[in-house]
Amino acid sequence: MAKVLLFGRLADQAGWRERPVEAASITEVRAALADEDPALGEALDGPGVQVAVDKAIVRGEAVLTAASEVAFLPPMSGG
Repeated sequence: MAKVLLFGRLADQAGWRERPVEAASITEVRAALADEDPALGEALDGPGVQVAVDKAIVRGEAVLTAASEVAFLPPMSGG
């Protein structure tokens, strides 16, 4: 199982920061989380949300292993 991490407002909205998810790709992670919490699924697809796999930002799809760490990062703000 991949370890999924949520940060900032995403973690606040979900009510959790870290949990395992059975998935082989980022698409499957998003789908699993959206099935459980449609509002969270919508937030994860929102503008500016970035995804990191094993601490590297990825654009598009990535294949996951049981040891993968997937982090969803909300848009940055401030100045």
